[in-house]
Amino acid sequence: MQATCEHCGARYILKDQDLAGFARVQFRCSKCGYSTVVDVARRPDMTMVVSPLPEFARGGGSGPSAAVPGQHEGLALPTNAHVVLTVQTGPSKGLIYRLAQPRVVLGRTGADVDLQDPEVSRQHCAIEVKGPVIRLKDLDSTNGTYLEVERVRAAELQSGAEFRIGSSVIRVSLEPF
Repeated sequence: MQATCEHCGARYILKDQDLAGFARVQFRCSKCGYSTVVDVARRPDMTMVVSPLPEFARGGGSGPSAAVPGQHEGLALPTNAHVVLTVQTGPSKGLIYRLAQPRVVLGRTGADVDLQDPEVSRQHCAIEVKGPVIRLKDLDSTNGTYLEVERVRAAELQSGAEFRIGSSVIRVSLEPF
């Protein structure tokens, strides 16, 4: 099983035979010294990587500037909740951003949500909301967008899901009015 330190992003391979019989394990990162707890067994309500790529993740071009007319039609914020992004780790730790529009771009500069993380691309990824459905799309970033330990181009997120861009871990949640 692959695991990532939630504090610094260092990657580790944990031996499956050592994990047998445990629902969660904790390991100490040799890079930063902090401990990380990982779930060994997947819960049925956990966010899953969508594969093969769904239609919303396929585009004719690359990058955020490859907008196709009508590409963002149908996007709408939920009527009974706020979509909130909370930066859990990284240089912008503690930043809380409540979505005011159904599509926001996260990045280092010139994005809707600016993160002061040098490992984040200028326009790194996008969050798109269509009612209760929250989608995460990588915008051809250099260092990638990670859901758990897997690099993803697109995924549908559940409330409470966390993803990593650069050294920043971001939690997405739906908060009722």
